[in-house]
Amino acid sequence: MTPMPITHGSYEVFLAVAREGSFTAAARTLGYTQSAISRQIQVLEDETGAALFERLPRGVRLSEAGRVLLPHAEAVRDRLGVARAELEALRTLTGGLLRLGAFSSAGAALVPRAQAAFRRRHPGVAVTRVEGPSVKHLGLVGVGEEDLAVVSPAAGGPVPEGVTLHHLLDEPMLVALERGHPYAGRRDVRLAALADEEWIVGNERLEDTLFRPAVAAGLRPRTGLVAHDWIAKLGAVAAGLGVTLVPALAAASVRPDVALVTIHPDDVPYRRICAATPPTPTVAARAFLGLLHETARELTPVELH
Repeated sequence: MTPMPITHGSYEVFLAVAREGSFTAAARTLGYTQSAISRQIQVLEDETGAALFERLPRGVRLSEAGRVLLPHAEAVRDRLGVARAELEALRTLTGGLLRLGAFSSAGAALVPRAQAAFRRRHPGVAVTRVEGPSVKHLGLVGVGEEDLAVVSPAAGGPVPEGVTLHHLLDEPMLVALERGHPYAGRRDVRLAALADEEWIVGNERLEDTLFRPAVAAGLRPRTGLVAHDWIAKLGAVAAGLGVTLVPALAAASVRPDVALVTIHPDDVPYRRICAATPPTPTVAARAFLGLLHETARELTPVELH
């Protein structure tokens, strides 16, 4: 017959008997019956192939094999104690790690505010944050390398396997113009009025830029400059080389020599912003997701228009 495998419970019983010097006293300490203690010790002895205790007229004492096993059993107990403490820290958010991703302009207001609130509430949880394109973060969440990511997924586009999207907000776009532009002081502007402008975009394929919703609505702007970096885009606008779209959440970080103008309500393109998590988020990811929802609701109209 195959012997019963050694379990953590067997080690606990072994250590209790070694400490108490008696099956009866160990049973009383652990709240077991004496027969249960005897069975556990027999299982351990069958598995190790050695008698671990010398049976005495009054109690027991460790055999030579028992003295060899003792420090290993104590090490198992201590390691499991550490594991229990770390698991409890994950459950109560007094420790652990949250791996966070976000696309670049989400780092201007939405993510840092939520992260600051998370730090105040759960200072024991370490947070790592990586910026990059949404498609990259969707992939990392899908393969389990990020716990949560703030992304702007393509409308109607495929969601990778292993990813659940949580809608946070729909972010409007603004137009960035040089300060001397004729429309710089307007309350709002129609996109058709800017049809002849040179548009500065982040990709030659407009469907992969902030123009994606506008292109879907039929607008095909004349693009004169491709700049992947925000500093380069806004520098070109300030120099009068063209105009560009700016997401509302990034408006506060725009340089002072660039004017931002609201787009007319009939034309304004919106960008859908979501949090991406695995289908079963970690405890820390669920807590951060709640703060993202709170932060999105608290954003003021000025920040979103």
